[in-house]
Amino acid sequence: MEAGSFVRSIPLLKHHHLPPSHRSFRQYVRVSANLQERGSYKGGIKTRELISEWVSNNDDSVRSLPIYVGGISLLGVLFNRTLSGIAPVADASSSQSRADLLTIGLAVTNILAGLVWLSIRPKSISVVPPRGVECQRIHSNIPERVASELTWSLVVVYDGICVLQIGYASSNEGGEPTVVDSSKLMQGSIYQGVVKSGSQSYLANLSLYPGKSELPFLPSNTQAVILQPLGDKGIAILGGDTIRGFTTSDQAWITLIGEKLDATLSKHMTSLPLAR
Repeated sequence: MEAGSFVRSIPLLKHHHLPPSHRSFRQYVRVSANLQERGSYKGGIKTRELISEWVSNNDDSVRSLPIYVGGISLLGVLFNRTLSGIAPVADASSSQSRADLLTIGLAVTNILAGLVWLSIRPKSISVVPPRGVECQRIHSNIPERVASELTWSLVVVYDGICVLQIGYASSNEGGEPTVVDSSKLMQGSIYQGVVKSGSQSYLANLSLYPGKSELPFLPSNTQAVILQPLGDKGIAILGGDTIRGFTTSDQAWITLIGEKLDATLSKHMTSLPLAR
């Protein structure tokens, strides 16, 4: 028989619909499997969170654990050599001595690792109260509609003038809030770099940046700063009280607010008689 005729002679299988009870059973099996997978996934996340919390609460014990393991290993080697009757002097020709030397090396490595863990600790990050005075300066000719949007920010410099300074600010010798010198700020490298790049700049740890001196109007212990360009005519400066305190979500909505402020200010500022 030819292959073609053989293939043609095979009857086609008709598609039989399952009874409703069978279909519902299959759906139940699929739903149950999905629920089990989701439950196991959530259970795994919960377990990791519990472990992470336990390690965080027992930081000193966890960091000392390699020292304990290394010390017990050394005692175990000495105890083993004592019971086995092997001479305390290591003999390179003895397989037991070579194994003990390897164990001692690993034990010493554990002890050194524990000492390093105890000596190197991450710097604790905490919220600090700003050292400054409360400040709320809005240009007298700014319309109320524009001011309601400006109050979302700390310092806003637009078109060469400081249209807003709100929140905490450093204080001068008289105890008054330090006034933002717009012209000096615009000449600085921070302002020029942000406006030139056209993208947000996040100084997660302000104390590490030498350009901090260009922001003398912020509290002296400001921990983090976001510099958000407002088109090519201005900048919004937001100070934070925690190192790396601004999350990616914060940076995203600050970018959106910056775009909205740029649209609002570019529309209304051109018709306002603002003194520079």
